[in-house]
Amino acid sequence: MTILVGEQLGSGVIYKRDGIIITNEHVVRSASDGKVKVVFADGRQEEGQVKASDAVSDIAVVKVARDDLPAADFQTELPEVGSLAIAIGSPLGFENSITVGVISGLNRTLPVTGEQKQGEEKYPAVDVIQTDAAISPGNSGGALLDGEGRVVGINEAYVPPAEGAVSLGFAIPSATASDAADQLLRTGKVRHAYLGLQVTTMTPEIARQLSDQVTSGVLVLRTAPSGPADKAGVLPGDIIRALDGTPIASNEEYLSRLRKIAPGDEVTLKVRRDARDIVITMKATDRPS
Repeated sequence: MTILVGEQLGSGVIYKRDGIIITNEHVVRSASDGKVKVVFADGRQEEGQVKASDAVSDIAVVKVARDDLPAADFQTELPEVGSLAIAIGSPLGFENSITVGVISGLNRTLPVTGEQKQGEEKYPAVDVIQTDAAISPGNSGGALLDGEGRVVGINEAYVPPAEGAVSLGFAIPSATASDAADQLLRTGKVRHAYLGLQVTTMTPEIARQLSDQVTSGVLVLRTAPSGPADKAGVLPGDIIRALDGTPIASNEEYLSRLRKIAPGDEVTLKVRRDARDIVITMKATDRPS
């Protein structure tokens, strides 16, 4: 289906028979008073209301006044690399278009774009599915299907040819999308673990500047005042080498691992400080709104 927000458009997937639709948060972000227009495959148009949305997961739920919708089958398992991938949506306004490819990769990290932000804070998409099924503007929020017609992802973004890319599309795994949608329907928000850290990937150049032999991990740039990490004693200049025993080699790995933690979980960081390794324990909290 197509979701229209003024002059902009995106796509959506029927989540529940009683008029609940999943799409991307960035598709409906500019909706005035949360009102959108939904165009179904049968040509019927309905006014939709954004019930809730979350910028970090880039998921939103929209409600229309229908109770006869065929809900899609959302897979809980990740697809296999090399398996069939079918993208459905309205690229550039061509409604109900289908493109076909394969699952090219899993657990990818999509860098921050201008679309993925809330206020001044930006959120990279992590653990997303990569596909070579063509995804274009207007496909966002639509379904990525497997060969049996089951939803394996929600189309989110693509790398344009202007950046030298060919067939690089990305989708949010269906289990991630449905979990976010369920939380939005229950409470109006999605819970995300928060440690209060701003980090960057360690490089050999940074290591030389710090006169440290450690060349992998993430360097702590700052800690949020009174955040979990600040209270636990993490300091700017610390190098995080592992999170809960899992080695961390980059900012992308740190963010991916953080997404697997729930607010309230106890978290252990292995930190390099003054040429020695120390262990710091803290409790993750909810990300501040």
